[in-house]
Amino acid sequence: MYYRNRDTGEVLFGGDVRKLHKKVSFRSDGGTFSDLGYDEIASTPPPAPSTNLKEVKTAAPVQDANGNWVESYEEVDMFSGPTKADDEAAHIARLVADKETGIRTDRDQRIALTDWTALSDVTMTADMATYRQALRDITIHSNFPDLKTEDWPTKPE
Repeated sequence: MYYRNRDTGEVLFGGDVRKLHKKVSFRSDGGTFSDLGYDEIASTPPPAPSTNLKEVKTAAPVQDANGNWVESYEEVDMFSGPTKADDEAAHIARLVADKETGIRTDRDQRIALTDWTALSDVTMTADMATYRQALRDITIHSNFPDLKTEDWPTKPE
């Protein structure tokens, strides 16, 4: 739990406030913090970044419409400086590579679920052979690596 000092605006953990006031007995209802001039800062979930090249960082607490102090956040660029463009390009390339790896893993798992149809004592149907080939070809799909559910081939019965 965080608290904001009304006089200085300093934000402290509850434990740090207690350390500053060692001789004070703190009530379980949190009233002691208020009595000492500290306002509780309500937790709020951080928003998602707007792009893969942004990150969300904690900012100074703000007051909401009801006068309560709440956590706030700001969105900032992940990269800066003279190598920003190169750093962004490398980051995007890593994200794409990770996505491609995930799709290949998904594809391999789907193929593995049908491997039994390729055993020597089983006759593979034409539909199953077509399905397995479509899975192998998923990396040349026009939407790869940004596949949607409908881009994946449908497993035959």
